[in-house]
Amino acid sequence: MILLLDLCYERDSLSAYEFVHPIGDALQNAGTRSEAMHFMDMTENGLESYEKIILCGTALKDNAFAEHLESFSWIAGWDRPLLGICAGMQVIAAVFGGRIIPQPVIGLERIEIIGDSPLLGERREIEGYHLHNFGVTLPADFRLLAGERGRVEAFCHCMRPVYGIIFHPEVRNRWILERFSRF
Repeated sequence: MILLLDLCYERDSLSAYEFVHPIGDALQNAGTRSEAMHFMDMTENGLESYEKIILCGTALKDNAFAEHLESFSWIAGWDRPLLGICAGMQVIAAVFGGRIIPQPVIGLERIEIIGDSPLLGERREIEGYHLHNFGVTLPADFRLLAGERGRVEAFCHCMRPVYGIIFHPEVRNRWILERFSRF
């Protein structure tokens, strides 16, 4: 079972219907079970029942999660597959020593995949939907998968199954969610 961690500013917000539920729908269509939980309701004790976790995105001006980064300290010890989408990528970067930086992008953009990976596949160009005011710097021990140093589109940890993407696969690239579900 995959846990979808809702990073929206409050429990049961309307934003969850845009940023969490579509991910659950995509996983269900791929034959994978998931359940959603708000990040403020999560405890480390409940993590053992999940095989994988997806940190979901938030609305454009919703950065409340960044005021509660201590709630994500468990990520440093998590050894199972983890995917951060948009705000989720920002959380992963911050936990591993990267920075959240201003970088507004809205709409469809070309994304250059520069490194082969189980999540994104081989090197090529794809199109992805962006909706964010912030990006990240590449943390130590992470490898750039898409973009460039000044504009990180996707990354992965060098030793652990931890991935981050700044764009929204639930909008345009559901195949990424399907690939993650098969890890």
